[in-house]
Amino acid sequence: MQVGNAVFPSAEQAARFFGAAEDGRFVMVNLLKFRAKAEYEDGSDAHLTGAEAYARYGAAVQACLAAVGGRQVYAGPVTGLLLGEVEELWDMVALAEYPSLAAMQQMVQSPAYKAIEVHRTAGLAGQLNIRTRPIGR
Repeated sequence: MQVGNAVFPSAEQAARFFGAAEDGRFVMVNLLKFRAKAEYEDGSDAHLTGAEAYARYGAAVQACLAAVGGRQVYAGPVTGLLLGEVEELWDMVALAEYPSLAAMQQMVQSPAYKAIEVHRTAGLAGQLNIRTRPIGR
């Protein structure tokens, strides 16, 4: 299994993801890896860690999720690995529930989201986003 963290999807990945058949509510599993130091394009806040920069995003994204009918389900640090092997553990896991693909796409294209995305970009070294849906739906 090859694992590759990224901060943004390629155009092809985004088109495939948002072009999939709509099937209602889903939970996005976010496996997050932070930069040691935040990297803002304008050089500001160089004293912050990547986790601190991402925490700014995490606090502000709650309103963006709520605006499209979504919610944060869980967020917490990765503290250990019981089974399997990875070269390096992710730093944090976050679960976000969305009512639909269209709602998520609306959120990530909104001006409010675009305004806070700078903190996400400054803090993340990379991540995996895994879309899941409840069994029996």
